[in-house]
Amino acid sequence: MIHQRSMRANKPFVIVNCATLQETLLESELFVHVKGAFTGATESRMGLFEAADEDTLFLDEIGELTINTQAKLLRVVQSGEIRRVGDNKAINVDTRIIAATNKNLVAEVNYFVPSTIDRETRGHSYFD
Repeated sequence: MIHQRSMRANKPFVIVNCATLQETLLESELFVHVKGAFTGATESRMGLFEAADEDTLFLDEIGELTINTQAKLLRVVQSGEIRRVGDNKAINVDTRIIAATNKNLVAEVNYFVPSTIDRETRGHSYFD
């Protein structure tokens, strides 16, 4: 396994199955929110990207992401930053992203953002 043979092996391996969560719940788990961001947001929470800072985040079934979530993920991949819902401050994250899918993303180019496919199919790790 990539994680076990890396410099991050002694850190948590955070797993999220993208196929089992609805878009809003998945985004909430990945990016979370600050207190007061919306009705019911009574406290700030840490998202999975923050939890996996200096660690590895495994996105299983990435082919199930909506275009909206793909765009947010692409922003993290490109910038190394996340933005909690309701916060105007970016947070730097050093997260290795490993993704898997049983779909042919190239065949689904009309659905999956081409720039995301490009980054995923090259097999590069952008936050090592």
